[in-house]
Amino acid sequence: MNRFLIWVILGLLALGIWSGAGCHPLVWEVYERVQGEEGRKRPEAYSGMRDYTLYAPDPAHPEHTPFKHIRVNVHFVNSADSSMNFNFPEGVEEGRRLVRSMNALLYDNRKPYLPKGNNIPALPLRFDLVLSPRPGDPADSTGIYFHYDDDLYDYIAYGKDMNRSDKTVVRRYGVQLDTVLNIFVLGFNKDSLVSPTYKKHRVGIALGDALKMNSWRHLEGGCWESAKLAVHELGHILGLQHSWGRNDGCDDTPPHPNCWSCAEPSPCDTLCSNNVMSYNTYQNSWTPCQIGKVHYRFADLKSRTRRFLEPDWCEWHEDKTIFIRDSIYWQSSRDLLGDVVIEAGGILYLRDCRISLPAGGRIEVQPGGKLILEDCLLRNSCGGSWGGIYVGRKGSVKGVVEER
Repeated sequence: MNRFLIWVILGLLALGIWSGAGCHPLVWEVYERVQGEEGRKRPEAYSGMRDYTLYAPDPAHPEHTPFKHIRVNVHFVNSADSSMNFNFPEGVEEGRRLVRSMNALLYDNRKPYLPKGNNIPALPLRFDLVLSPRPGDPADSTGIYFHYDDDLYDYIAYGKDMNRSDKTVVRRYGVQLDTVLNIFVLGFNKDSLVSPTYKKHRVGIALGDALKMNSWRHLEGGCWESAKLAVHELGHILGLQHSWGRNDGCDDTPPHPNCWSCAEPSPCDTLCSNNVMSYNTYQNSWTPCQIGKVHYRFADLKSRTRRFLEPDWCEWHEDKTIFIRDSIYWQSSRDLLGDVVIEAGGILYLRDCRISLPAGGRIEVQPGGKLILEDCLLRNSCGGSWGGIYVGRKGSVKGVVEER
């Protein structure tokens, strides 16, 4: 036989064309779930197990934890003579600088110092902040506001006139408190600043739907050091406790003496922390449990912090498709932004969780792929309709959906 013809035949066999295997078209079938779209429990009950590590991003597949955006605005509260805080237009850039600096800290998670010699990974946080002006209001293009009020301009942390936990300024000047986290930047008290015994320092407090902090206008270290304080208070709003004790709900935050710096004498030279929820000069580390705890609250339909998120999971995003190519186990609720494609050899096991797919979003089980469902609620969390489960078949090779 002609040598050229032999090579052609071998090539066709390798491609499956000569044998006819490659002639089978890819056929999709809609899978009708036995458990039904409503699951076995109310949607609110599918918050998953209270094992926060199940919600921490997978370092091998960080995209499986959809990125979240927390809506914020910034208020500069000043004295009537405008001398105690930033003013427009300088304050607009200062407000933006604060949010940029906070995001820079959120994007750059560091490995924890404690315990010494640990192998705890520095996982990506998978969330950030976005300035959110009033929608549809052409006069509000920045989400940064200025108020002049001699009764409310100052943050007094201690003493008989202490107002650190007072929410009057929040109630009076808050904007979109039901959906946007309001950051209030207050000035120092005028009388305190002229006192020779007064020591200026950074202070802040988390107040549920808002946080208060003093202005960096009169402080050394500028906006960057104040951003560390603001991120610490943000951690409280997202459900985290101080990490130096024994009751913060995370096993990867060991107790420590809460030293300000590793340069301090013993025991600080070996027991200093860089955790964001401790009082230290670094505040640049979030542990996997802390990150998981935040995402647990993001996914909890009853959580107060969920309402601060941009609900971008309502609409389908073509570039947010998740591809499953190995064995993946999800026992944590999540709000996906696109389709899920389970490729040949891939297995996706969903157990005791709520999975929200965007409008029209679908799960594709390609030939050779497998989807396992065990008491898992699949739905669109925005009141719309998702696209369903499609099972592919090509010749004798089919995708598999198994319900347990």
